Amino acid sequence: MALIWEGGVRLEPTTTIRDHLENYLKREQMSISFFSEASGINSGTLSNILNKNRPIAMQQLDRITSAMKLEEGHFYELYIDECFVHATPDWRRLGPFLHRCAELDKLNCIEEVIQLMMDNLSYIPLLFDLAEEFYQEGRFKPAILLYETIAESEKMQHSERLALCQYRLFKLGLTNDQQRNLIIAAKFEYYVDRLDERYQLDALNELINAFASLHRWNKVLELSEKLKLKASIHYELNGRIKQEETKRPIVFYILYAYLASGSAHFHLNDYQNALYFVSLYTDYTWVKEPDEHEMVVINQFQEWAEGNRYIYLLMAGQFDVLPDYLEYISTKENEIFPALCDIVTAANRYDINIDFVLEEYKSYFTYQEQSNRIGKVSRQVTDDRYVRLLAGLGTYYLKKNEFPKGLDFVLDSIRFSIEISDGRGMLRGIGLFEQYRDNATNTAIQQYKILISEVQKLNEEKAVFADSYM
Repeated sequence: MALIWEGGVRLEPTTTIRDHLENYLKREQMSISFFSEASGINSGTLSNILNKNRPIAMQQLDRITSAMKLEEGHFYELYIDECFVHATPDWRRLGPFLHRCAELDKLNCIEEVIQLMMDNLSYIPLLFDLAEEFYQEGRFKPAILLYETIAESEKMQHSERLALCQYRLFKLGLTNDQQRNLIIAAKFEYYVDRLDERYQLDALNELINAFASLHRWNKVLELSEKLKLKASIHYELNGRIKQEETKRPIVFYILYAYLASGSAHFHLNDYQNALYFVSLYTDYTWVKEPDEHEMVVINQFQEWAEGNRYIYLLMAGQFDVLPDYLEYISTKENEIFPALCDIVTAANRYDINIDFVLEEYKSYFTYQEQSNRIGKVSRQVTDDRYVRLLAGLGTYYLKKNEFPKGLDFVLDSIRFSIEISDGRGMLRGIGLFEQYRDNATNTAIQQYKILISEVQKLNEEKAVFADSYM
């Protein structure tokens, strides 16, 4: 029996793993030899464990638990107390224990152990390597616990390890919650320049996507310029950073910086500069003998340039290009959804009838993940486009006095905005509904009231989150 002390007060004795095993053997009237066969543990080893002459190894603990017909991890809390609280933690036991906790999703045990380890800074590199291992294996929840603990312990060190922890937390922290994404992106931006060079380009690319989905267009312009400069330097140095160390060929990041800048100018209603940047990512004469992978990237940007040129002209009021644009997207499945979003926006701006377009592509009114020939489109970007499409369709039909249809889309836009915590989308949808409230059915008004209560509840929750996070 082990005695537990708290604040100098002796508490009731707690049963140890050995006590449980002894009681089990007595209750089942089972010999050590018989249990040895059931567990696969040498009988001499079992005797030494029971007599406290030998510590219990991780593998032995799992075998004992299984032989006793208990749930995996049943004794892990006791194991922490016996091996890590009342004994000097040994990485030979800590490492395997944390691995098993991750496999069994026993996050409370991981959190308890790593807090015990923080008094010894020599464990930080080992914990970081383990976090990276979990990350590569897709065990993100235990990885987050480790990254957060390491980042907190090293917050004054300004190390590359700290920056990489923050990068991992940024990537793993992005969700369909736009308010949360803004806080996470703003926090990570401080660390991006401290990253090792092989991570910087991808990190900037992902940060640009995050801010673009949040409509922070001036921030997109700033980060795009930084991405262009860093990527151009790497490309000119020709090998200072190996292409296989980044997700994509270096030329991708240069062209993407131009594309993001063009997109930012477009959303800032600066169509002249938007078209100028289209010309920059159309031109690839500067690429030195492009290989097969670079040509895939180049061809994708050529395709995007053609599509974006059409939409920028449309938004500038040149609707005579619409037939050519529709012909362009008719053979490009991946371009239909983003094209539809912008065509609806342009139609609303200039009061153009696009019924024939909406009828042909109505199957794209439902949410679908997006991808292209060089990868999957960021979920945050797709979410932003979708909420704009719903609101745009609502506006389009309301302008045509098709009130039930229009208000249904408006309600859908509010509903999806709540789902992704998009404050801008909520306000836009609420404003539209209030504008046409007199044309709403009783059913629509009831749905609207329910959504308004959800918005209020969400705002209260987000206020609490923002206070605790900051």
